[in-house]
Amino acid sequence: MGVLDGKSAIVTGSARGIGRATAELLAAEGARLLLVARDRDGLAEAAPRGAEILAGDVTAPDAGERLVAACGERLGGIDVLVNNAGIADPKPIEQETLDDFMRMIEINLVSAWHLSKLAGVGMVERRSGSIINIASIIGVVAATPIKQTGYTAAKGGMVNLTREMAVQWARKGVRVNAICPGWFETEMTDDLVGTEKGDAFISDNTPQQRAGQVHELDGPVLLLASDASSFMTGAIVMVDGGWTAR
Repeated sequence: MGVLDGKSAIVTGSARGIGRATAELLAAEGARLLLVARDRDGLAEAAPRGAEILAGDVTAPDAGERLVAACGERLGGIDVLVNNAGIADPKPIEQETLDDFMRMIEINLVSAWHLSKLAGVGMVERRSGSIINIASIIGVVAATPIKQTGYTAAKGGMVNLTREMAVQWARKGVRVNAICPGWFETEMTDDLVGTEKGDAFISDNTPQQRAGQVHELDGPVLLLASDASSFMTGAIVMVDGGWTAR
């Protein structure tokens, strides 16, 4: 038996990278899944057997309502929500436009707020639920020399959004926590991780002297998704090889 047997979960941004690995983990532990991403083909390829899929943009005006309704119809409700959808577009602030900045906030922060709000209504009614926000170490420290003000603002917002939702819902049975990955080897970081210059940068600034592998997020994700973390809410969990401990 898996530790998530009987639980239903939504994972956004689940066609690749951390989202795909999270979906595989939750499925292996018995959760019923609704997986969401813009890439329909990638989503269909990535989905574990038995998972429901819903292709779409999490920033669309009715996206949150569609997701929550679909999860209710197909899975009977939401026990676990993993807000993982996100993008990055590094560039100096002098080159960032207002549209660039707003796009980062909309995709990386606003969509997570909206889906959490909608999913949280049902969780509060049942007095049970876990929301996991995939933030970033760039939400607690500066990103430069990988310059990106929009991404840092969005992930910093997600960190404190996690704390505020956690405190608002603490007496209502809903837990909200965040995971802050460091540099991981995923499609989002393939311009840096695996290159000679990028690997040297990561090694020089990470006490463990390497990038992470996505399976190394399994433990924290499973902890926060399961009842093993029943007395954890508002936690910001660093999984970064020691980057933020320097």
